[in-house]
Amino acid sequence: MRIIASVLVSLAFIGAAAAEEVVVYTSYEKEDLGPYKATFEKDVPGVTIRWVHDANGVITARLLAEKANPRADAVWGVAASSLGQLADADVLLPYSPPGLAQVPAKFRDPTVPPRWFGNSAWVAAIVYNEVEGKKLGIPKPESWEDLAKPVYKGKVVMPHPLSSGTGFLDVSAWLQGMGEEAGWKFMDALHENIWRYTHSGSQPATLAARGEAVVGIAFDLRAARELAQGAPVSIVFPKKALGWEMNAFAVVKGAPHPDAVKKLADWAASDAGMRMYAESRAVAARPEFSKPIKNLPDNLASLLMDNDFAWAARNRERILAEWAKRYDNKADPKK
Repeated sequence: MRIIASVLVSLAFIGAAAAEEVVVYTSYEKEDLGPYKATFEKDVPGVTIRWVHDANGVITARLLAEKANPRADAVWGVAASSLGQLADADVLLPYSPPGLAQVPAKFRDPTVPPRWFGNSAWVAAIVYNEVEGKKLGIPKPESWEDLAKPVYKGKVVMPHPLSSGTGFLDVSAWLQGMGEEAGWKFMDALHENIWRYTHSGSQPATLAARGEAVVGIAFDLRAARELAQGAPVSIVFPKKALGWEMNAFAVVKGAPHPDAVKKLADWAASDAGMRMYAESRAVAARPEFSKPIKNLPDNLASLLMDNDFAWAARNRERILAEWAKRYDNKADPKK
């Protein structure tokens, strides 16, 4: 019996040692990382995930810097506009997972085979603290233009677009939805009312929820989670220029673990993966799996503006350089 037990222990050790670890760069909410990892590793034995979490812009810059010596196997939960930029820089490996045909065309790279595919969206939102607003006599905004009014001076927080995908989707949406001249004019006026630009897309919602800011320019999921936790906030989705971005997946060209990362890509595009995204996202790539999300409108997908991701990717560096020149003086210090 001892011999049998010893053999079983040895086999278990060999099996554990044989598991391959894939390094995944991600900007997903930290609350999502544990469930995503656990679900994948249960479905695909032998491959484990090691997350490297950071802001969208930081990950984009890191992948560009590591192009000649890739350290990541995959990028997952990063903005499609950033992946478009990385694809143009030849950082991503074209790959068609088996489930790709079920992913709508607007949720994947148009090249064949695609260099990235989307799985869900996150949507711009205004988070308004009802208690602080009423105390200070500051009304709930109903549009982006409202935030340029003098009554909001010093009371608005938004993400820094060079660091945060949420910040960039806001800027891109305003330039697309208002037109470039009007968009920059709006941002000039908005800047007068900004208290600070954070390097996290989640932080403006958190600051508004705590009452440290009256208004946070944030995104749907974080806003809904703050409300669910009891924060005295309202969530506003402006009717005009309502920006959004795709959480997307891509295999890194020259990935250290090419076979294992393709197993991850296959699962990320599978029915199981797509059902998982829909559990926590109001707008999923596979709408047949979508479920109502508490504190978010059921028709959120119908409120989204037409978003030209290719334009955003092509113009990203130009837009960010102009934005920094105009507004970087209110940015939080970088850690």
